[in-house]
Amino acid sequence: MTEDAFRPVAAARRPYLIVNPYSGGGKASRFRIAEKARALGAQVFLLDPSRPQDLVTIARRSVDEGADLLGVAGGDGTQALVAGVAAQSGLPFVVIPAGTRNHFAMDLGLDRDNPSAALEALTDGVELRVDLGFAGERVFVNNVSFGAYAALVQEPAYREDKIGTVVRILPGFLARHEGPELVVRAGPLTVDRPDAVLVSNNPYLVDDPVGLGRRAQLDSGLLGVLAARAETPAETAARLRGAQTHGLTNLATSEEVVVDADVPVAPVGLDGEAVTLPTPVRCRIGRGTLRVRVPRNRPGAAPAGRPLPGGGSIRRVASAVGRPVHGRHTG
Repeated sequence: MTEDAFRPVAAARRPYLIVNPYSGGGKASRFRIAEKARALGAQVFLLDPSRPQDLVTIARRSVDEGADLLGVAGGDGTQALVAGVAAQSGLPFVVIPAGTRNHFAMDLGLDRDNPSAALEALTDGVELRVDLGFAGERVFVNNVSFGAYAALVQEPAYREDKIGTVVRILPGFLARHEGPELVVRAGPLTVDRPDAVLVSNNPYLVDDPVGLGRRAQLDSGLLGVLAARAETPAETAARLRGAQTHGLTNLATSEEVVVDADVPVAPVGLDGEAVTLPTPVRCRIGRGTLRVRVPRNRPGAAPAGRPLPGGGSIRRVASAVGRPVHGRHTG
């Protein structure tokens, strides 16, 4: 994703913004996102946590009523649901980073400390196309996780302190070997019985064993796959702190990635949200599926545009770091 690929665009005439006022500890309310968006001509829908609301239905209804841009102020899980509707409708999408960590916004170069700055995309924005991940029919903007990685999402502390929770809790989760037995297939590669699996929308940097850091780009057309095997808790903790790759399979592929389990329905972490999906879960990448509008000036634009080693020419399994997890390569 290079700055040359960003295309200046005219302001939307009927932008529609969904705001979660309680996401990120009330970040949208503190930065007066709804009021500022309305002042810029956007129609705003405030989510009400006291009653269940179907975000996909809300977004689709806005499209039927003439919205020409969709946006979300909230966390990554909320972003993914509405981004799927925007992609399906061919409409541009605006990310307002009003969640706790907002990994997607980080990789877009947005200012996560000042989410209201992202509203500039409504009036003075540029447009780029980025990939979307699909786990079955569910969209993810960051990643989908299985096994011990998915179990972490269930922990109350995870939402507020992802990095600290991973370092403290993941070693024990891996050592207990709880949850369904998994098998991962990606093109010619099979990984048997990994204890933790993470499939990402574009690969994370190679020194990031749990997908908490950055992705070099969002338009490579590649899924990232991380599969970890259990060791002793001390060994796992040391690997997490020191970015060691022993016991970790790390690859990038444009192939469909299939995660199967010995149960018909498996717990999954989908962009940090705890869900269940029927198995096998077939993950794929939708290259250039989403039109994203971002402010013309963004503090993290340059790092987000840094290309992956090898660039976009990688189309099959690009690398395997360490050894297969409890497994074998077949082909």
